[in-house]
Amino acid sequence: MTEKQIQEDLGKVIAELEQKVAEKPNSVMPHHHLGLVYHKARRLDDAARELERAVEIDPLWSPSWVNLSAVYFEQGEIDRAVTANEKALAADPKCAQAFTNLGLIHQQRGEVEKAIDAHTKATQNDPKLVSAWVNLTTTLIMAGQDQRALEAARESVALDPDLPVAQNNLAVALYYVGNFAEAKRHVDKAKNLGYPVDARFEAALAKEVA
Repeated sequence: MTEKQIQEDLGKVIAELEQKVAEKPNSVMPHHHLGLVYHKARRLDDAARELERAVEIDPLWSPSWVNLSAVYFEQGEIDRAVTANEKALAADPKCAQAFTNLGLIHQQRGEVEKAIDAHTKATQNDPKLVSAWVNLTTTLIMAGQDQRALEAARESVALDPDLPVAQNNLAVALYYVGNFAEAKRHVDKAKNLGYPVDARFEAALAKEVA
């Protein structure tokens, strides 16, 4: 499917959802779904408006808070993204996606220990959320917690062996614990899956397995 076809399809879906919103202006789900599609179409202001309306109608509907946080994050409204995730957790204290969203914000701010804590809570509340394990691996590597990073990386690969970033993270974690041969195998898998492996890391690894 071409980009033009994708945009045309999104346009049709948007038109249908806009009609539903007009018919049910006080219903959460039409606003929620329209916000998601606007987000996919990169219409961030429109996405924020619809998701804000959804949480206005039902402040305890955590998925709208989570998706609103992602829109705010992409708009550079970091403080508002934090607040949206906190609202999601107030509505659902076990909302794993809100925890991992907060973890990403902490990463961006260089607050590594807070990021580790948030991503860890995400994995505890939803052990099958691959993105939480991937992000936890990254922050543990940043913190020099090599063994924990390796465990998290293996978990993410076990959940999704075809996820390129998970394969790359596992290679990096293996490198730091000195398992260079296995690290090379996972670097190769990451590259085969289309991941842009850091050339400097690949060169350092090549010296160890030569």
